[in-house]
Amino acid sequence: MPDVHIYRPSKTATQSGLAGTRHWLLEYERLSGKAIEPLMGWTSSADTLNQICLKFSGKQEAIVFAENNGLTYRVSEPAERSPKYKSYADNFQYKKV
Repeated sequence: MPDVHIYRPSKTATQSGLAGTRHWLLEYERLSGKAIEPLMGWTSSADTLNQICLKFSGKQEAIVFAENNGLTYRVSEPAERSPKYKSYADNFQYKKV
């Protein structure tokens, strides 16, 4: 059976919000490389499992799914961000740090 990767997606670089980062994803690892189709120049692959991406509300649910289906899995823990609280008034302080 193919390997799967379980992870929580990071926030997008273009947005400041954390929408879409609360769930966990289970994606199949790539079994074969991509190839360029000579006639049209499209990128293709013979591996259709890499098109599957499953969403779970928790990490444990994704692990249980992988174990029940006999999949070997790899879990990537997300790096937690520490919030930096700022005030608009800090822009006008006499002694800025």
